[in-house]
Amino acid sequence: MRREAAGRGRRGNRVASPGPSTRAKRAKLSATSPPHPARPHFQDELRELETRTLQGIDLVLEQLDRSREAVAHQDVELASMVIADDDRVDGRYLEIHQGVLSLLARQSPVAGDLRIVAALLHVIRNVERMGDQCVNICKLLPLSGNEPPTRPEILAKLARMGEVVRSEVSQSKRAFADRDVELAEDLVRQDGEVNQIQRDIFQLAVAAGDDIDTREWAMCMTMVARALERIGDNAVDIGEQTAFVVTGLFREFSDSSHLPPAKS
Repeated sequence: MRREAAGRGRRGNRVASPGPSTRAKRAKLSATSPPHPARPHFQDELRELETRTLQGIDLVLEQLDRSREAVAHQDVELASMVIADDDRVDGRYLEIHQGVLSLLARQSPVAGDLRIVAALLHVIRNVERMGDQCVNICKLLPLSGNEPPTRPEILAKLARMGEVVRSEVSQSKRAFADRDVELAEDLVRQDGEVNQIQRDIFQLAVAAGDDIDTREWAMCMTMVARALERIGDNAVDIGEQTAFVVTGLFREFSDSSHLPPAKS
């Protein structure tokens, strides 16, 4: 009798499992429930951060265009405007950097979203560096004095170099926005031309002649070429971040540790 009573007591304490109709109701309720409000908000914030980051590249393009014009005309006044306007690029860097850190603190991005967040930190840093190189170019122009003796062949090389570098920066933006790895990898081709022009400018500066003022100006222009080359390198870096976002793997498009082959 006691065993029967105990058995009845244990059976009485069991929780009945939901039947088929109950499980169906729960599945229907789950399917019709609205998504967690934090995730759509997170996606909106992430899209806005990316848009603002890519708009930072537009700011750099403006600075680069004015820097190229200042070099072409040896315009010290225009160069001073570029230097003063660098605060806009710096402000954008701080805005995106703080926005990304805030997003990381409030949300927990994973997988593809986390890759985008990490890439934006790198891209906005590249944007800030490109802006700094535009400032470096413009700070070099007054060093040779007013109306310095120039060499047209060096200015022609710098004009072509600036044209290719601008193309690189613009293409890096399109590649990241469209998640186009092939377009990003094509940046290496353009960067190769930029590197060659930089070497050509150095050789022209060495052969600039014996006039001290001309040689001083030519040496300043080699540093301008170096700043342009660094802008191109940062554009390639943005391309590498594009590949990282798409594939989840980071890789350098070219190995800068290898020197170019010597000319015979």
